[in-house]
Amino acid sequence: MEYKQYHETDKKIFHSEEQIYFSQANMHGFWSLHELLRVTSDIAVEDYRQQGMSREFLKEKGFGILVSRLSFRFHKMPVENQKLEIVTWEEKAEALQLVRKYNIFDENKNLLISAKAYWMVVDINARRLLPTAKFTLRPPIEFTTETDCLNPGKISAAEDMKLWDKRKIKFSDIDTNGHTTNSRYGAFIEDALPEEYRSKVPTDFKINYSKEAMLGNELSVYGKVVDDGKKLVVIGKTEEGNSFEAELFY
Repeated sequence: MEYKQYHETDKKIFHSEEQIYFSQANMHGFWSLHELLRVTSDIAVEDYRQQGMSREFLKEKGFGILVSRLSFRFHKMPVENQKLEIVTWEEKAEALQLVRKYNIFDENKNLLISAKAYWMVVDINARRLLPTAKFTLRPPIEFTTETDCLNPGKISAAEDMKLWDKRKIKFSDIDTNGHTTNSRYGAFIEDALPEEYRSKVPTDFKINYSKEAMLGNELSVYGKVVDDGKKLVVIGKTEEGNSFEAELFY
């Protein structure tokens, strides 16, 4: 089967046909959270590359674009061997965040996942956050749409959170930016989940990246079940403070 990637004519809407392979599913056959994070991040990068804004080009211009917050709604969780069409586009930016949306369909055009992501623009030389108005490598985007998912936003710790897992950040966790790649946090969350939640499919998943975990850091993952079992709050901390915060809804 041929898998296509293309932009809609005269529009900045990117389509990518994918398949969930054996290694991308968890032990229950569902698309794993870490693979969902990896694929959606990679497709955003590829969208930019095919518009002439590769990572190398952005670096030459002094820009880095880093994912900051994501929110996914699972209308139906994809499974092993399923063929997907992932559609992504940018919308009108906020003052300090680029805004990206996703819709993920099965091969019959049924909506499986809808998502919204915030990305930060960084001056890689000064290592500081930039207002999105400073990102002038392409014309500003002015349109917005409604998306059927929770809005990415602040995630607060619950009271009396318990240590669910602890791990060392190792070489295979690190990407070419020099810190833990964003998809690995999905694996950290999955590994920390209470046993009774590992076979459950969440209705929504939110994750915020606070401070990158670096090679050699010890990451402690704290969690709590709240709202009568309908929500999990999960927070990862290193010696330097919160690394990520996440919520899973059931």
